[in-house]
Amino acid sequence: MLGAIIGDIAGSIYEPVPVRTKNFPLFTAQSRYTDDTVLTIAVAYSILTGQDYTTSLKYFGRKYKAPYGSNFYDWVLSASNAPYNSWGNGSAMRVSPVGFAFDFVDDVLAEAKKSAEVTHNHPEGIKGAQATALAVYLARIGESKESIKAEISNRFRYNLDRTLAEIRPTYRFDVSCQGSVPESIIAFIESKDFISAIKNAIALRGDADTMACIAGGIAQAFYKKIPEKMIIQAKAKLPLEFLRIITYFNSKFN
Repeated sequence: MLGAIIGDIAGSIYEPVPVRTKNFPLFTAQSRYTDDTVLTIAVAYSILTGQDYTTSLKYFGRKYKAPYGSNFYDWVLSASNAPYNSWGNGSAMRVSPVGFAFDFVDDVLAEAKKSAEVTHNHPEGIKGAQATALAVYLARIGESKESIKAEISNRFRYNLDRTLAEIRPTYRFDVSCQGSVPESIIAFIESKDFISAIKNAIALRGDADTMACIAGGIAQAFYKKIPEKMIIQAKAKLPLEFLRIITYFNSKFN
C-alpha cells in the first residue's frame, strides 16, 4: 500500500495547481499526506486487527487532520454510522490494502465492497473500490497489463481503450469513481515503471492526489519495487503510527 501513499503525497501539491507537463518533481517541501493516506492506513488497520471499517475510519479520521470531503467529515463526526450513498472516489483511494491482503478474486471483491459500503454504498462507489482492489490484486499475482485491462473492462464496463493523449485535452477535475477510477487505471496501463504511473495520473490535471494514489497502488503491485529514495522521502512525512502500521502490514502481506 506504500505505492498508494506515495502517489497521494506526490499529487498533494498538484491538485490546486495542476501541471501541464510530466517534467515536475514528485516531492517538495510542501508535499504532504492527505485524507487518501489517512484512510488507506485505516483500511489496513482494520485488515490487520479485525476492527470493523466504520470504527477504524472514524478513529483515524478524527485523530488526523486532512482535507476530507465534507460529507465524509460530517459522517466521521456524527454519532450515526449510516452510509451516505456516495459515488465519490474516496472508496477507491483507500482500498489498495485489500488487493494486497486477500488471495482470491471473490474475496477481494467482497472485502472491497465491505470497505466501501460503510460510507460509499452507491453502486458506483462500490464499483470503483472493487475495480481498484481487483487491479491491485491482479497486478500482484503477475497478470499482464493486457489481462488486467480486459478483466476490469469486462467486469466493470469501464472504458479502458482510451489513451492518456485522448483523455488529457478535455479532462477536468472529477471526484466521482466513474470519472476518475478508469482514468487512473489507464495511467497505470500506459506506465513504464512506478514513477511514470504516478506522473501519468498527476499530469491528467484532475484529482491529482487521489488519482496518483489509485495508480500508485496498482503500480507497486505490478512493478514490485519502488525507488528507495521515494520510500525514504515519503516515510519522512508520515506519523510514527502510520509507519508502524505499514511495517506490520508489509511483514504480513508482502
